[in-house]
Amino acid sequence: MKITSTELVVSAVRRSQYPEDGLKEFLLLGRSNVGKSSFVNTLTNQKKLARTSSTPGKTRNLNFYLINNSFYFVDVPGYGYASVSKKEQRKFGLMIEEYLEKRENLKRTFLLVDLRHKPSNDDVLMYKFLKYYNLPVTVIATKLDKVPKSKVEKCKKLILDTLKLEMGDVFLTFSSETKEGKDKVLTHLEELLDQDNNDNLETL
Repeated sequence: MKITSTELVVSAVRRSQYPEDGLKEFLLLGRSNVGKSSFVNTLTNQKKLARTSSTPGKTRNLNFYLINNSFYFVDVPGYGYASVSKKEQRKFGLMIEEYLEKRENLKRTFLLVDLRHKPSNDDVLMYKFLKYYNLPVTVIATKLDKVPKSKVEKCKKLILDTLKLEMGDVFLTFSSETKEGKDKVLTHLEELLDQDNNDNLETL
């Protein structure tokens, strides 16, 4: 897959503001400092499509990025950021839950974790939360460039052992700095889109 066009279509806070064009959506989840914005910018070859900051927790809404005029990345507020008030954390939680409960356009969730560290309790809870809704998950371990090559396999094993991925879920590594893993993520996206298109043809 080659991404040739990108656009932030809407920054939503409620269901009534979601796009109504019926296009497929891929949800991006992760801790506030895991690098979701950098992940989006790297995949789309944009430097400022998704806003990055040295201060985590800047995303406040559900940002719908239209990709190639054919599908959306949906970037939601990061979790686990201590400086966000309990009231704001609850608001974010309800916003995400509202999206997950009834969004038929959602085709895959991408859960970003930091390859350098054991998944946090929040990461584990989020994975279990997604599986509660029977959602397929692709775990993306970011910051691959920060881990010595001799320790990558050990770090991957720690993440897999902690999250205990269910059958059908996928694990990939990624670096927004070196772009290592970018092609694999784009190939994975293309396969998911092709698979869904084939399923739709079979029902015609």
